[in-house]
Amino acid sequence: MKPFKIAVLGGGSWGTTTASVISRNCTSVLWARDTAIVDAINREHRNPRYLGDAALNPKLRATAEIGEAVSGADAVLIAVPSSHFREVLSNALPDITDAVPVISLSKGLEKHTRMRMTEIIREVAPASISGVLTGPNLAREIVAGQAAASVLALENHEAALALQGVLNAGLFRVYTNDDVIGCELGGVLKNIIAIAVGMGDGLGAGDNTRAALITRGLAEMSRLGKALGGRAETFAGLAGMGDMIATCTSPQSRNRHVGIELAKGRRIDDIIDSMHMVAEGVKSAPTVIELARENQISLPISEDVYRVITGESNARGVYRGLLRVAAGAESEPG
Repeated sequence: MKPFKIAVLGGGSWGTTTASVISRNCTSVLWARDTAIVDAINREHRNPRYLGDAALNPKLRATAEIGEAVSGADAVLIAVPSSHFREVLSNALPDITDAVPVISLSKGLEKHTRMRMTEIIREVAPASISGVLTGPNLAREIVAGQAAASVLALENHEAALALQGVLNAGLFRVYTNDDVIGCELGGVLKNIIAIAVGMGDGLGAGDNTRAALITRGLAEMSRLGKALGGRAETFAGLAGMGDMIATCTSPQSRNRHVGIELAKGRRIDDIIDSMHMVAEGVKSAPTVIELARENQISLPISEDVYRVITGESNARGVYRGLLRVAAGAESEPG
């Protein structure tokens, strides 16, 4: 049998980490636009821009030629921001073999179409098997060898089972799930709640407030997720609650960082300009609110985040409003 090859498209922290981890089990080729990143990975086995001095598996190979990365690949993993996902997939498509899994590692929605990444895959690459790899996966911890779990959901569940063993590497455990929509939406919606938690943390809120925001945020995720086709149990698992906890509590979380900076009174544009990695919650919030309003789903925390991001309110104002909200039954929105 020929060696199993996986192409990972995207030289950021998560793409590099995933490519490094799975290179223990297969031929792993990483594509990055930036030739400096490619050279650093191939020569120094590091990605200093995104992962500092963390050592990568020396078996990992990088290239700036997207066709070289995906040619002959048995699976293609795409780890780029949602705003670039369609472009990258379209550029890679001529060299992707038909019927291989094309898997999103991105946690966002396409702004103008409001499409999930797996929907883009089905539209741009209909001959491929679309899927998503998601969960509470903080890149710096995983690249350092700490234990973590992820969820793989493909439209063809048998293909996910076949790929599962290749992606399981060391202390990085990959579970399967046949709820593609739920797994994908969990990764999108938790980012918005993480911004809310960050705003609370930045304003000096305590652990009780953080726990309340996470729990009520999970209820919002479940309400909208089910309305859009996901299953309730998915949001109670790694792709929902697990990812929510990690993103809302870790100092490594980009979206939580955005919330903390908003609490300082900084403008959202200035915060984004000062970051060299994308906080998907900022980009997804307007689309999520549109979907919620169309489906008549109440998302009070997400609405507050949206109002701050758009400049309609500020972190201190929505925090005071949160404290004034009258509490009803826990099963009710609010």
